[in-house]
Amino acid sequence: MLGDRVRVEPQSEGLWDRLASRPYSVLVIICLLAWLPGFVSLPVLDRDEARFAQASKQMVESGDWVNIRFGQEPRYKKPAGIYWLQAAATKVLGRPPYTAIWTYRLPSLLGAMAAVILTFWCFRALAPPKAALGAALLLGLSLGVSAEAHIAKTDAVLLACTVAAQGILLRVYLSARAKAPALTLPLILLGWTAVAAGILIKGPVIVGVLALSALGVSLWDRNWGWLKQIRPGLGAALVLALIAPWLIAIGIVSHGQFFVRALGHDFAAKLANGQEGHGAPPGYYILLSTITLWPATIGVLPGLSRAFALRDKPALRFVLSWTVANWLMFALVPTKLPHYILPVYPALAALSGLWLADIGPRGRWEGGLRKAAAIQFAVGAIILAMAISYAPMRYGEGAPIWLLGLSAAGIGVSVFASYQVWQERRGMALLSAVLAALILYPSLMWGAAPRLQRIWLSPRLAKIVDKDRRPGDPPIIVSGYDEPSVIFLLGTDTRIDTGARAARIAAHKGGLVLVDQYQRAAFLAQIADSHVHVRVEGVVKGINYSHGRKEIITVYRVLG
Repeated sequence: MLGDRVRVEPQSEGLWDRLASRPYSVLVIICLLAWLPGFVSLPVLDRDEARFAQASKQMVESGDWVNIRFGQEPRYKKPAGIYWLQAAATKVLGRPPYTAIWTYRLPSLLGAMAAVILTFWCFRALAPPKAALGAALLLGLSLGVSAEAHIAKTDAVLLACTVAAQGILLRVYLSARAKAPALTLPLILLGWTAVAAGILIKGPVIVGVLALSALGVSLWDRNWGWLKQIRPGLGAALVLALIAPWLIAIGIVSHGQFFVRALGHDFAAKLANGQEGHGAPPGYYILLSTITLWPATIGVLPGLSRAFALRDKPALRFVLSWTVANWLMFALVPTKLPHYILPVYPALAALSGLWLADIGPRGRWEGGLRKAAAIQFAVGAIILAMAISYAPMRYGEGAPIWLLGLSAAGIGVSVFASYQVWQERRGMALLSAVLAALILYPSLMWGAAPRLQRIWLSPRLAKIVDKDRRPGDPPIIVSGYDEPSVIFLLGTDTRIDTGARAARIAAHKGGLVLVDQYQRAAFLAQIADSHVHVRVEGVVKGINYSHGRKEIITVYRVLG
């Protein structure tokens, strides 16, 4: 533990100290204040969230908890763990037709909360409560984690599994290197259970993160003996016992296709090239961190300097290995998305908390890095506040005056926080950064996002369909607009087809057909050849943000 050998600078008793006396209550309350606004009102997002939610909905509808399907097609990209959690939450809290997206988001919210609490627990092994609380707060309020808490997919739950397993690994390492108490066998096996859960959530990603952390610190120490304490043989047997039943079941049901597609096509393709157009150069995550890591950026750069100055301490060697080895891995993988780097964020938040709590001696170049962090923090806040003000004007009917006022207040508090960093008033800097996040995040998720009417095409289409759908109508056909959210909102039996085929099917069966401008000519031509009549029930205009193109979608009733 750092406290054994590292000096903690004396600071006056203040609000931060009082908050650190009740860390878990503080973390839960502050994170819920930041995350709950917009959690229910934010429409279902394309494309990943809608795909995960629709596949989970089909589990609820079908009662098949082994196979994973999206519409009529198998969805063999990720294991079943996240679908089980989403389907269970929806089964308990939802009701037919199971289109309330918040029930599918609940596992992500709880996963993010678990990750924050586990981050505090993890870094209490190496730092006093103030520093651990600062690290956990900054992780929970980082834009990347806050966003994942609102989205029904894998990454928030995976982060919780990763921090749990890393926390056990860190304690095992410290017991061997820093004379910390040895871990009991049940606690070590709990870490292996977290590994199994992470594999069932997102495959082997968690194994790579743990392996690189262990590899980095073992190479640094030139010693591998400490790894015997994690009981690798027993742990691997436990992991296999936990994941094997579903792997066997899905192998049988899919005739082995799950492994071919999930590992051979999806996972391997991400490692080989920029899958689905998501390639980016190695500096991608550094540039993006100004936004995605905010407000933890307030202390990361000087925290790196401080940690390097303390590199002779085993605890800091582990944190630096966690940071550097895994950052390099994600930077070198050709396929890059903002959430891929999340498993590194707890370590970065710990470095920020380390500096803000003023633990240890000053590092080399710390003064310049402190000023760079102050500037980076202010830039991130300004970008976020400008998005809150500009997005409703660009994609909606404008931002109300109260939303503009909150945006300005967020900038003001953030600039004040940056000034506190510049002046090395660490406690006030942290509290100001937390306040800035509590102003800007609700403004974004609850104030701005639902006002972007031009991009919320599927919810607007669903309102027209709900108004005009009749008993006995055949399944709805959609032509040209194939976003997963429309299937989630309109029903599993919704059919995606070309304009001509949609017209031929509807000519025989009648019902509602949704056609975009790119398929309209073919649809109407085939309707004319079929000698049936159509009636326009509504038109939705806007922007398909997945494709980045304008859309005009007409809802027709075919009188077949």
